[in-house]
Amino acid sequence: MCIGIPLQVLALSPGHALCDDAGTPRQVRTTLLGDGITPGDWLLVFLDNAIERLSPARAAEIRHTLALLAGAMAGRQLDSSGDAGFDLPSRWTTAQLHALSGQPVSASTPEAP
Repeated sequence: MCIGIPLQVLALSPGHALCDDAGTPRQVRTTLLGDGITPGDWLLVFLDNAIERLSPARAAEIRHTLALLAGAMAGRQLDSSGDAGFDLPSRWTTAQLHALSGQPVSASTPEAP
């Protein structure tokens, strides 16, 4: 399985960024994103290509989700009652789910999922 990994930019050179990959420096290509990348930015990296700029909050959500997946793959029991590190759709109200899907919310839409 191939997935994008959030990495934080340490330094830049033309067309490339040196990023932090869990304490290991990793060189990635930035040509798909163009100019405007600065040290400290978060990038979504797929096959050594930066494909998207991420907010720090979104990078944290993705990193936490990847940690949960790694734990599940290692056979660790997941605690569904704990904090996932982001807002789980299973905890959303029906109105929030309707808004996400673009469905109109009526006065009769129940609040509980």
